Amino acid sequence: MHAEARDTRLHRRLIDSLHVEAMLLADEARSYFEEVGRIEREALDPLDRVSFSCESLKVTTRLMHVIAWLLTQRAVDAGELLPSDALHPSRRLGDPPMSDRRALAVLPARAQTLIETSADLHRRVARLDLAQVPSIVGDSPARSMQERLALAF
Repeated sequence: MHAEARDTRLHRRLIDSLHVEAMLLADEARSYFEEVGRIEREALDPLDRVSFSCESLKVTTRLMHVIAWLLTQRAVDAGELLPSDALHPSRRLGDPPMSDRRALAVLPARAQTLIETSADLHRRVARLDLAQVPSIVGDSPARSMQERLALAF
C-alpha cells in the first residue's frame, strides 16, 4: 500500500472523527445554552449575564468555524474542491474569538466546560489547518515527521 493512500485514509478518518465530535459538541452547546443555561444565566448578576451570553456566542462561532473547515476538508477528499482552493483565506479556519478568563470564573461549571472544550477543539483543528500551509523552509523528512507527531498528540 502506498504511503499517500494510507495518509489519505488516515486524514479522512481524522476529519470524519473531528466532524462527529464538533457536531455532538454543537448539539450539546445548543441544548445547554437554550435550556439549562438559560435558568443558570438568570441566577447571575446582570453584568455576568452579559458575559454568559457573549461566551455562548463565542462557543457557537468557534464550532461553526470548525465545522465549516471540516466540511471544506471533506469536499477536498471527495474531489469537489482542489486542495489549493482549500488554502484560500476564506476557507481557512481563522482566529477563534477569545474568552476573558476572569469572566469565565463566575460562570456556571457546565458553561465553563463547554467554553473550554470548544476552545480546545478549535486549537486542535487549527494545528491541522496550519499543517496544510506549504512550508517556507522547504520539505525535510525530519520536519515532516515532527509535524505528523505534533498532529498525533
